[in-house]
Amino acid sequence: MMRLTCAVALISILMASCRTSKMATASIDERMLDTLTVTPDTGGTLRVPVYRAAATKKVDLHHTQLKLLFDWDDQAVHGEAIVQMKPVFYPQDSVILDAVGFDIYSVTSMNVKDTLDYTYDGSKLSIALGKTYKKGQTITTIINYSAFPNANELGGSGAITSNKGLFFIDPLDTDPDKPSQIWTQGETEHNSRWFPTIDKPNQRCTQDMMLIVDTSYVTLSNGIMTSSVVNNNGTRTDRWVMSEPHAPYLFMVAVGDFAVVSETWKDKPVDYYVEHDYEPYAKEIFNHTPEMLTFFSEILDYEYPWQKYAQIVTRDYVSGAMENTTAVIFGEFVQKTDRQLIDNHNDLIVAHEMFHHWFGDLVTCESWSNLTLNEGFANYSEYLWLEHKYGQDHAEEHRHNERDNYFSSAAMQGMHPLIHYSYDDKEDMFDAHSYNKGGLVLHMLRDYIGDEAFFASLNKYLVDNAYTAVEVDELRLAFEDVTGMDLQWFFDQWYLTQGHPVLDVSYGANEDLGYYSVVVSQTQDEETVLPVFRLPLDLALYEEDGTKHIYEVEMTQRDQLFLLRVDYPVAFATVDDDYTVLAEINEPEKTTDEYASQVKYDDNYTYRTTAYQAIEGTAPYYDLADMLVQDDFETYRMMGLEALDLNDKSNVATLAKMVTDDPHSYVRAAALSQLGEADYDQITTLAQKVIDKEQAYPPLEEALMLISEDDNIKALATVKAMTAADRKIMATTVGQVYGATGDADYIDDLESMIKGTSIYEGYPLYASYTDLVTQQDAETVMQAVKFLEPLVGSDQLYVRYAAVESLAKIRDHIRPISEAAGEEEAASNYITQIEGLIKSAIANETNQGMKRAMANF
Repeated sequence: MMRLTCAVALISILMASCRTSKMATASIDERMLDTLTVTPDTGGTLRVPVYRAAATKKVDLHHTQLKLLFDWDDQAVHGEAIVQMKPVFYPQDSVILDAVGFDIYSVTSMNVKDTLDYTYDGSKLSIALGKTYKKGQTITTIINYSAFPNANELGGSGAITSNKGLFFIDPLDTDPDKPSQIWTQGETEHNSRWFPTIDKPNQRCTQDMMLIVDTSYVTLSNGIMTSSVVNNNGTRTDRWVMSEPHAPYLFMVAVGDFAVVSETWKDKPVDYYVEHDYEPYAKEIFNHTPEMLTFFSEILDYEYPWQKYAQIVTRDYVSGAMENTTAVIFGEFVQKTDRQLIDNHNDLIVAHEMFHHWFGDLVTCESWSNLTLNEGFANYSEYLWLEHKYGQDHAEEHRHNERDNYFSSAAMQGMHPLIHYSYDDKEDMFDAHSYNKGGLVLHMLRDYIGDEAFFASLNKYLVDNAYTAVEVDELRLAFEDVTGMDLQWFFDQWYLTQGHPVLDVSYGANEDLGYYSVVVSQTQDEETVLPVFRLPLDLALYEEDGTKHIYEVEMTQRDQLFLLRVDYPVAFATVDDDYTVLAEINEPEKTTDEYASQVKYDDNYTYRTTAYQAIEGTAPYYDLADMLVQDDFETYRMMGLEALDLNDKSNVATLAKMVTDDPHSYVRAAALSQLGEADYDQITTLAQKVIDKEQAYPPLEEALMLISEDDNIKALATVKAMTAADRKIMATTVGQVYGATGDADYIDDLESMIKGTSIYEGYPLYASYTDLVTQQDAETVMQAVKFLEPLVGSDQLYVRYAAVESLAKIRDHIRPISEAAGEEEAASNYITQIEGLIKSAIANETNQGMKRAMANF
């Protein structure tokens, strides 16, 4: 934390009577002085540090009962809420509930049997309780209301692109490519846009949710459905009861026409809600769910604590997924067929949301400043699952990518402490610090104290804090209680200060004296980051046959020399075996031979891949390719095949064999792509063989592109021979084939594909579309502008961006098109129209990051 060298002094002087036994006869003059405020002249430079504290709790939520009727025509929710609360400590005669954009019809009390006085400002409902309640007494308020999520001022972030809270998808059933659905997204504090509550993460309560829906719809909410009653007006009332308390942002509702596939885990329901076309693949979509429940329960020694585990896929979801307790919502990108799931599983996102049910749902961060206590753990679960299910290489590849993404974010967007008390907007906390860095720091802690102590500490943390809200010190104390260590240094360094070390490392041997030297310098900017990190390091020295020796040391200085006694020749060394420490490591003096040995013998993914990249273009780079293409790990095989000498016919033969025989589809696709760069006269024949025989889509898409490059008419025929389902799944590549024709007849096809494909898979279609339409006359181009115009106002953040980007490309092309036709005045009018759409989109954009991105157009 930053300390102020001078501070505003607020001095309140209150002189009152004083009595002591020694001065019982003294005369005391009693006077009351005015409060005195002294403010030093700071020349306008003083800044009071921001501290985003946890919300003060005057009352605790105890139970929430909701009865909800959904108005599809007006996109409104009509509800009755019974909210039970208890004073935390001090007596209370009023309460304030969050309720954003409501019409309030009545507020009554079950306690005093009367209407309660209240005031409402559009976001806060202040209720006078009519009596004073003491600690232990239950306050019960009954609120009749309507909520209008669409009518509120909208915002969002890159992680959660809309704060509407409750969403109606195609409510009037006007889009044949989209089902009508209702779903909610409560994080961070958005559920108060559809029911009244105290919308803070340090609150929690049980719930009883009654949903009145058309009988054709399926519903899902937290907990267990205890009844489903058909009413006499064509509706049905489903009652969902959540018996364990959880935070208000985790309340959820989903309504729609879903297929439900069910199984059980230890007698608890495990349900998968998908669109009907994906019903046969539901268990594969939510890959290994029962196995994960067992794995996480066992490593934590804390059995999954909730009543059920349900997962549902929704359309146009505003985030990747959300860990609503017992009822996780996913975006449609996870919805795949069995062929799409080949080598393309959803394990990571399924694991992430499941692990939240311990870290986030069971034990919840008390403030958004502590968000990493939710998200850091969820991110680390991805590593734990990969390590368990797929092996060390897969886990380490994932950790490498997490680390690189954090470093990139820190460089481009700046750094802040992991526990960040001075954020500008709570939505900003959903970044590569809370997620990536949080998980990477947990991995360091695990390495430092050992697996047994690490998981025992997690168990204690969960047991001690179950069904409560926590801050980072409670995590630290759990680890200290288990290990007996003082870990304040670790938490101060990694959680409470910003940044990470940058290490410059040099190595040297003195064989005559029998030692090996490792010189490490911390070169991070000492003005903005800790000048010296305390770093436990495992120095690894490798012999020429790959034998490894580990030397445990600790770095406590900015520049430090480690002299290691050796009686063997050292082929190469690494400063931190397994690259555990979250640091940028530079080794400017390492030789090509050392790097080559590192590729051959190091078993850590990061050290091996960075070494191979470091020697790119050298003789060892090409010599090692043969070894890598035979590795068991598919990423190494892809690295190796890219380095094969294509002038060597045996290498071309190796690639051709990999196209058909490699066990991993991404390797097969990469091999086919590499062959496309070679002078291989059978490439189109091989590509057609892939089209005819391959099941996985990555090689199919590569084959289609190769055929298109050779003969786009043949590629078009191939596309027409595909099933509609295959064309939709391969929409990006099919779109490129259509775009390459230059034929306006395919504009309608591309527009249909854009409308029928999610933005997750369909973003590249916009590029194909604009490439095609800008080859047409001005009138056709302006028809494309009309197509894009409604997309500029889409509820989906990235659809808006893609539409604006496409308009900007059209604008940049339309002037020369019109001028060539002698239509300068028309060109000016067209450009003015397009500019108006772009400026309007930027002006109306509520996401500030997207607003800045659009401004570049």
